[in-house]
Amino acid sequence: MNIYKKLALGLLLDGLGYVSLIFPPFDFIWAPLSAYLMTKLYKGREGKIAAVIAFIEEALPFLDVIPTFTLMWLYTYVLSSEKAISKA
Repeated sequence: MNIYKKLALGLLLDGLGYVSLIFPPFDFIWAPLSAYLMTKLYKGREGKIAAVIAFIEEALPFLDVIPTFTLMWLYTYVLSSEKAISKA
């Protein structure tokens, strides 16, 4: 998947996470689903760690404002320059 398509998908998924601010029961569905999607988007150890963080962030009230998918994209493709060069 193109890295910019992955960014767009991450932004969309982060936006979807904001639904629980309006409809809190959505967290019961979204927390495990976001963790699963994180492991599919980002492989390896980093993906598993990000999935745990995504699950906790979505399951706990008032932490839904953290854009976990976007932060993971930034970590993977901007902050980890070695990986960004090899995956581009």
